Amino acid sequence: MRTLYIECSMGAAGDMLMAALSELIPDREAFVRRMGTLGLPGVELEFTGAESHALAGTHAAVRVHGLEEDEHGHEHGHEKEHGHEHGHEHGHHHHHGPHLGDVLKLIDSLPVSERVRADAGAVYRSIAAAEAEAHGTSSDLVHFHEVGALDAIADVVGVSLLMEELSPERVVVSPVRVGYGTVKCAHGLLPVPAPATAALLKGIPAYAGDIEGELCTPTGAALIGHFADSFGPMPLMRTEAIGVGLGTRDFGAANCLRAFWGESERELPRVSELRCNIDDATPEELGFAMELLLEKGALDVFSVPVGMKKSRPATLLCCLCETGREEEMGRLLLRHTPTLGVRIYRPERMTLERSIELRETELGPVRFKTASGWGVEKSKLEYDDVARIARENDLSFSEAADRLRAERRPGP
Repeated sequence: MRTLYIECSMGAAGDMLMAALSELIPDREAFVRRMGTLGLPGVELEFTGAESHALAGTHAAVRVHGLEEDEHGHEHGHEKEHGHEHGHEHGHHHHHGPHLGDVLKLIDSLPVSERVRADAGAVYRSIAAAEAEAHGTSSDLVHFHEVGALDAIADVVGVSLLMEELSPERVVVSPVRVGYGTVKCAHGLLPVPAPATAALLKGIPAYAGDIEGELCTPTGAALIGHFADSFGPMPLMRTEAIGVGLGTRDFGAANCLRAFWGESERELPRVSELRCNIDDATPEELGFAMELLLEKGALDVFSVPVGMKKSRPATLLCCLCETGREEEMGRLLLRHTPTLGVRIYRPERMTLERSIELRETELGPVRFKTASGWGVEKSKLEYDDVARIARENDLSFSEAADRLRAERRPGP
């Protein structure tokens, strides 16, 4: 499957991600021309070859009315800092730039696909929500600095366009290095990661590392959080191209974000299997526990006769559940059975995509369960429906099933 792996060992910023992805498409100049036709007021995009500590890559320069902000929101050629990353104001005081509604209205007016509008809008909503959370206000009251907002919109829309062109089936992102220390913004010094960035990184594996400074920005965190399917080390993949996006600040190491593009094998989904051996429970107790586990969302529950110490006949009780729900299901097993311990296994499994189709037949409505995938297709009658029809028509179960199967077959 087509896989994009994004390496954030030096953090993430919107312009760096856009630069890295731009190296993966066949015609970058066409992309630059397309960005120029979007109608973003005063916005110009330029990709230039650059180098950071002997590592070659691309720098994305987004200029708004001739001014360029670096990946941390500092305008080049201008004495005043307009706030942290891309000029987002931290809070809604002192400055009166566009609101979230203004930004979303602009995005909706762009000549791009609905997919790109949806992606860019979702990213900006998450940024506004993070800013609002950081400053105790609501998303609709957050103001964005005029130049910074346009710069960030260009990054967000640009990345969304590139993701649409690449159309990866799977996006994996490394743990994000955020740096440490403080960052200067329009309202003074803020801790690293900045409050909005920290809010956007909730649920995303991140670490400080040993570099002082702001490595991950709100726009970078929002884009990563929106497009990533999973986080972790680089998956087993056959790399076909590598994009390198470079930042402008010198941290004493190559300031880069890398994007690896290639083919990977489809990963088998993982589940968790909880097991316990029980030799001192009544059938009623086991039946109750099994039904309860299924009611609480277990994927499957089954039992197997086993022999235990002192030649005692016993039951191996097994519960399959989604990864992440082991503790919940384990507590139920410990509470509702006499077991003193639960073993947890995490196997992979091959599954078929399942669906249920309701059909009207001469004998009444019947549900057909179908499953397909991995070159296999199966169909099965729903037991409860067959049993009901057998009772209503004074048929054996097999007679009812045969008649229903015959009716479903296409004619000659």
